[in-house]
Formats: sequence, structure tokens, C-alpha cells
Amino acid sequence: MKDTMKAIIYEKYGPPEVLHLAEVEKPAPGRGQVLVKVAAASLNFYDVRFMKADPFFIRIMGGGLFKPKNKILGEDIAGRVEAVGPGVSRFKAGDAVFGDLSNSGSGGFAEYVAANEAYLAPIPDGVGFEEAATLPMAAITALQSLRDAGRIEPGFKVLINGASGGVGTFALQIAKILGADVTAVCSAEKMELTRSLGADRVIDYAQEDFTKSERRYDIILGANGFVPLSDCMRALNPGGRYVMSGGDPKQLLLSIFFSGLFARNGKKAKAALAKPSSNDLTYVAELVRAGKLKPVIDKRYPLRQTAEAFRYLEQGHAQGKIIIVMQAG
Repeated sequence: MKDTMKAIIYEKYGPPEVLHLAEVEKPAPGRGQVLVKVAAASLNFYDVRFMKADPFFIRIMGGGLFKPKNKILGEDIAGRVEAVGPGVSRFKAGDAVFGDLSNSGSGGFAEYVAANEAYLAPIPDGVGFEEAATLPMAAITALQSLRDAGRIEPGFKVLINGASGGVGTFALQIAKILGADVTAVCSAEKMELTRSLGADRVIDYAQEDFTKSERRYDIILGANGFVPLSDCMRALNPGGRYVMSGGDPKQLLLSIFFSGLFARNGKKAKAALAKPSSNDLTYVAELVRAGKLKPVIDKRYPLRQTAEAFRYLEQGHAQGKIIIVMQAG
């Protein structure tokens, strides 16, 4: 008789109601994989796009044309290695690990997952599973958006649109760690949070349009919310960069394919498509261990309430990350 586990599965595309708890076969680690007993996982809008197959090209790019190819969502995990497959050299049973599963089949909303060791990193002493689970996609997107796409330097003036969300809360803090002057854009009720994370100034988007002020920026990071690309480009200093890392999928595609149409005075628009990196995971985890980077957790849900967690995420009101904590049933 095969071993089983509980997991949240979906067998057709649609709203959170397509997600349901099921008993499924427990995976076994293949070559280069470790079996992780998941302690915590976190939600990303990446998961929402695969849940709904929106944009449509997700179906063509491997999601499954008529129904989901991988029935278990979940990219961000933290847990403990239970077993290792052939060829694994970095981890052993008992190690605390975390990582991004987006390049290795997803599957984080389950009691166990088989993950490629290349996309995992050890959790440092002093960092909890829940904290670690917030980091893989959001913190790495923030880091790579600023460092690689934005080419941030000390003294840069950086604006983060959507500064109170998952990517935004990390981007704000990482920009400060890297020596930038940071302006945060968010709703009125989240202004205090962004101030507490180190923002030099905060803009309530309902009261002020940052693209219409005289202030100019070296990097504008679009972590959430819709602002016309042409308006963002006008708010940049010469040589500045607009980096799109989240928000409206159509604007993300515009940033990828048509950014050259908006470039003037050396300004550039970039779409930041984060790449899983064990080195970057180690870097952000060490920042957390040192107390320099603070994961913000808005809500925690047990595995059985994952659909409810997705409904909350889709409302767009979350401050920081939403966590799934593994509990029985």
C-alpha cells in the first residue's frame, strides 16, 4: 500500500473554489531531489495566475492546455528534509531548508514535496519556518529587481509602488540596506507599516499621483498597482529605470515587449522575472538572521483553509505575506 499525504489540489482552472483538500500519494525523491516535510508555505500572485490560467499563455507554456498539469500549487516552502534521492550532496535528513519550487514542479501546499536540491537553501539558526517561507519568491524578486534589473547604487532615489505587499515590504527594506533613499506608495491604512520598515517618505496613492510631482527617481519599482508605463517613465531621472515586478499582467507584458517605445534620455523599462537562486536565498536569510530584514506576515491559515487564504490574497489588502501552516486536516 502506497503512503499518502494531505494536499490542496485543483483539477480545473478557476477561482479559489476550485481548490480542495485531498488525500494523494506521497512523493518520493528522485535523482537530485530531497523529500521535504513542509512546515510552512506562502502564497504568491504567481499561484493565482496558474490557478486561473490568466494570462492564457500559461496554458501553452507548460501549465496545461485544458486542465492543470501540476495539480498542487505552491512555490514557497520551508520545512525539514525527511529523505534524499540519489546524487544529493548538499543536504541530509533532518536539515531545515527553504526554497522556490517554481522551476521544479510546484507542490508546496501539501504535507510533503519532492524538491530539486539546487533550488533550496539551509535555514540559518534563529530563523523560523514561517519567516523562511515568506522569502523565496517575494524577497528574491525584490532583490533581483533592485540589484539586477534596477542596478541600484548607494544614494539612488527609489520609489516602490505597492510597498506594503509581499514583494514591496521586502523591496523597501532591501533598498534601504543597499543605501537608497526610498519613497513608498501605498494606501492610507498601510502608511504606518511602510514607515516602520524604514521608508524615507510615504505617499497615499489615493491622495497624490507620484507621476505628477516634480520629484524624480533613479528606480521606480512597480510591485503592485497599475500606473501607465509612459507616466512612470516621465517620473524617472535621465538614465533611470522602471522595473515591473508584479501587478497587472498586461502591463508586465508591455514592459517586456514594448519598453523601447517609452525609452528616452537613457531611461529603460525592465520586467523583472525572478530566477530561483540558492545563493540569493542564503543572502536574504542571513539578513533575516542578522535582524536587518523583517518578514511581514499578515495572516496564517491551516492547510485546509488554503482556498480562503487565496480569496483574501485576491482582495489585494494583505500587508506583507500570507502563510499556510501545516496542520492536520
